[in-house]
Order: sequence, then C-alpha cells, then structure tokens
Amino acid sequence: MGDVVQFKKIKVSDKHKGKLLCKRGFHKWEIDKEKQFDVKQGRLVTVYKCKRCGKIKTEAK
Repeated sequence: MGDVVQFKKIKVSDKHKGKLLCKRGFHKWEIDKEKQFDVKQGRLVTVYKCKRCGKIKTEAK
C-alpha cells in the first residue's frame, strides 16, 4: 500500500480572499508609477494595477 498524505485544511475565506470582487468587475485600481511613458504610442499613459488580483489597465492621456 501507499503512504497516507495529509492535506492542508484551507478556510474558504482565505481561499477566495478578495478575488470574488475582481471576478465581478470590482477591481481596486492603484496607479503604477514605474511605467508612465509608452514607447510604441510615444506619449504619456497612466498604468493602473489591481491591488487584489494584479490585472493591468492602461489609459492614454
């Protein structure tokens, strides 16, 4: 027979912490100040990054 493997018990609240809001479109956008100039467009852009899931959104000025 094989060895018995113990699984970690993860709470449901820890598993989906903040991701449910992002799935429904309620991201928590923050401005990413490292990337402010887009070389391909040749102009200033504002880069937003979601604090919870890490999704990136850009907005040209």
